[in-house]
Amino acid sequence: MRARMALRYANVEVEIREISLRDKPSAMLQASPKGTVPVLVLQNGMVLEESLHIMRWALQQQDSADWQRLKQPALQQLIDGLIVENDGAFKRALDRYKYPDRFPEQSQAEYRAQGEVFLQLLEDRLNAETFLLGDRLSLADVAIFPFIRQFAAVDAAWFELSPYPKLRAWLATLVASDLFTSVMEKYPTWTE
Repeated sequence: MRARMALRYANVEVEIREISLRDKPSAMLQASPKGTVPVLVLQNGMVLEESLHIMRWALQQQDSADWQRLKQPALQQLIDGLIVENDGAFKRALDRYKYPDRFPEQSQAEYRAQGEVFLQLLEDRLNAETFLLGDRLSLADVAIFPFIRQFAAVDAAWFELSPYPKLRAWLATLVASDLFTSVMEKYPTWTE
């Protein structure tokens, strides 16, 4: 979702191919032997296999609202730090929280508590601002939001009562945004 949102925001036209990970097309595996999504094959033949790489490439094409905060090095460092934390420790906790049967070393509640460390950090950032870096969307918001959405969906009743009201409001704003809804279109599974 984050790659699609960045591509849409940057007005980069792409052909979306919805694939079944149970029946990976040979064309996808030729382009990206690791067999995970997303995969973006550029016109020059270059292949981007990570959503964050796709986001950054899209923003190099166009970043009209300065999601990257290019003229503010301190904010660029903050963006990078938040994304590293999200894509590292938080994502590990999220995977274990979503699939505790695959990770029986700890309880689901313990994995949730591990993830809550990042939720609290975001809540603290959102106490004074609408978005993670102020009053407008940034790369950090869009890069992190799909993972918070997944975390919230594991136990929606718990999340609704959790001590993160600013984070809930932020999440609701992004879920309701035109940008997000515009990329949520379902596509038929692509076949070769």
